[in-house]
Amino acid sequence: MRAVVQRVSQARVLVDDREIGAIQQGLLVLLGVGEHDTDADLAYMVHKIASLRIFEDADGRMNRSVIDVDGSILAVSQFTLYGDVRKGRRPSFVSAMQPDSAKQLFDRFVEESRALGMCVETGQFGAMMQVELINDGPVTILVDSKKDF
Repeated sequence: MRAVVQRVSQARVLVDDREIGAIQQGLLVLLGVGEHDTDADLAYMVHKIASLRIFEDADGRMNRSVIDVDGSILAVSQFTLYGDVRKGRRPSFVSAMQPDSAKQLFDRFVEESRALGMCVETGQFGAMMQVELINDGPVTILVDSKKDF
């Protein structure tokens, strides 16, 4: 699994000009599921993202997690994170998991994140979405369960 994690002061996702998910302070998580991802990848991502210490403490250091600051997560499926552009000019998405299986893992990411006590909002899997955010910092982190980067 791959994720682009952005610390936000607010974020929202719209489908057909209708807001379907919104958060205030927390994390916008653009989450892609790869064709070989397993339950181990899922567990890694849930716990890594929930425990990332990217919020400031009283001394101004990034030392607190989204759980520590009682923040929320806006999770948005993003198969294009598996776009391979090394050859040619059109991305190849053959490394992305097929939609039905990917949706199951994405939904489990949301459920397991909620089980940690966090408020988790989502986009709409497979829909054309508009994502709006105010990146706080800006802070943007890449996370890969295979640790490729």
